[in-house]
Amino acid sequence: MIQVVGIGLNGRESLPKKIQTIVENANLLVGSDRHLSYFPEHLGDQVIIRNFYADIKTLQQIKSYHQSIVILVSGDPLFFGLGRLLLEQFDPAELEFYPHISSIQLGFSKVKIPWHDAKIISGHGRHLDELISSLQQGIEKIAILTDKRNNPQAIAQLFLSLNIAINYDIWVCENLGNRDEKVNCFTTQLLANLTSYQFSDLNIVILLRQNDLNLTEDEHNNLPIFGIEDHYFLSFKDRPGLMTKKEVRMMILGELGLKSQEIIWDIGAGTGSVSIEIARLCPHSKVYAVEKTAMGINLINKNCQRFNINNVTPFQTKAPKKLSTLPLPNRIFIGGSGGNLIDILDVCQDKLTKDGIILISLATLENLAICLNWIDKNSWSYQLLNMNISRSLSIASLTRLSPLNPIFLVKIFRKT
Repeated sequence: MIQVVGIGLNGRESLPKKIQTIVENANLLVGSDRHLSYFPEHLGDQVIIRNFYADIKTLQQIKSYHQSIVILVSGDPLFFGLGRLLLEQFDPAELEFYPHISSIQLGFSKVKIPWHDAKIISGHGRHLDELISSLQQGIEKIAILTDKRNNPQAIAQLFLSLNIAINYDIWVCENLGNRDEKVNCFTTQLLANLTSYQFSDLNIVILLRQNDLNLTEDEHNNLPIFGIEDHYFLSFKDRPGLMTKKEVRMMILGELGLKSQEIIWDIGAGTGSVSIEIARLCPHSKVYAVEKTAMGINLINKNCQRFNINNVTPFQTKAPKKLSTLPLPNRIFIGGSGGNLIDILDVCQDKLTKDGIILISLATLENLAICLNWIDKNSWSYQLLNMNISRSLSIASLTRLSPLNPIFLVKIFRKT
């Protein structure tokens, strides 16, 4: 029988008396240099694990010569540990596991947050694609087992490079269970730029999603005139990526040809990001953010409060219903139609002022065909833009491009 014993950073003291006895009575003790150093007075044979597969082959060859074998591992061997690899190399009947508290379990206990619903990701010698996906989904709690390459600073830099519409607090937990353990909370910006501090090799990272409504004074002061980064906007918790991205918003603002003291309709306003950008650029204009869901209306109100905007009016309806009750628009942006694009355009052409512009954002070829067919039948002029944008994405010391969804922008105006 091979007994696999999980151990903490305080070594022998972390084990119950029964497990201490199992280790002390082993004829062969196997583990890393650090693990074996916890038992300097052990009298049996020892095998130091430096290269797992090579050293396990050695163990397979000599195991028959030892009545009791103990393999020392960190934490829970079946939780991102050597247990999985051992089960690949030995018959399960030969193995017996004695888990210790995992570093993730210890980390959440120090942060004092329940962790039954957390997403657990290993960054040990792996790409962080799973972390990227989890961040883009806006997972509320994420715990990451780090290594020298995928360290806390690299994780913070990766998050910032994604430019997603949410924020996280980052907890870095070092040397958990030892006398010199440290648990500190950082903002992503602070941690990404923290070059003067060297974290212990034995650390984990816990990301907790923020739910703050208000921007700080410094954040307000540092906002650009337009082109606000996506992560400043509050977004749908279950669909954090569902918003008009910054680069697309900037193109929309330019194509609308905005002027002072206008009436603007934003149909399918979602989070209100386009409405807020327009309202900040044109404080004397009035923006009507048309959104069909109560959740969306609530989010628009919160974002208006967040950016101190008072010239946006959220308007709940499923367009084109009730659009005719709004003041006549000089500019109309259609970011979502809910399958009613033709009916919406019919109302918009009747209500648009003489020199007005309709700008439509489309993600599918089918909707583009519907739009162009409507333009032809109703004798309007148009300009078509196709946007294919990629953002740089840091992967440790490398950089790759991450594409946004391609977008068609159709600008409609009356023939002269």
